[in-house]
Amino acid sequence: MSLTEDDKAAVLSLWGKISNNPEAIGAEVLHRLLSCFPQTRIYFSHFDLSRASAHIRAHGAKIMGVIGEAVQHMDNLDDTLSWLGDLHAYTLKVDPGNFRLFTLCILCVLAAHFQADFTPEVHAAWEKFLTSIAAVLISKYR
Repeated sequence: MSLTEDDKAAVLSLWGKISNNPEAIGAEVLHRLLSCFPQTRIYFSHFDLSRASAHIRAHGAKIMGVIGEAVQHMDNLDDTLSWLGDLHAYTLKVDPGNFRLFTLCILCVLAAHFQADFTPEVHAAWEKFLTSIAAVLISKYR
């Protein structure tokens, strides 16, 4: 699924606001994933899973850092995220269905935090963008 120029502009525009507080957004996304989909906790058994824990904040920041890298390289997600796909598929052995769950959590948090900016067009652009990221990660499972 390729992103149009309008999609890219919408992703970049909202990322400008997300990047002001990526740790908090990432922590909320990760906490939502672990709370709403408890089967994902198996990958974080060594974490303190409370909402404001250092583990959740640090990993949330790491996740948003990777998304920030993807925003900067929207035209080359395969090369940019290949290492992450390898890590999740071969080392961590994450169920690839969890990438869709994670996408849903990100969209939910963005909609809650950026209500005025999260128009249907921005929602569609971010969903395409996140689905493209997930596709790169899932491609390593073949």
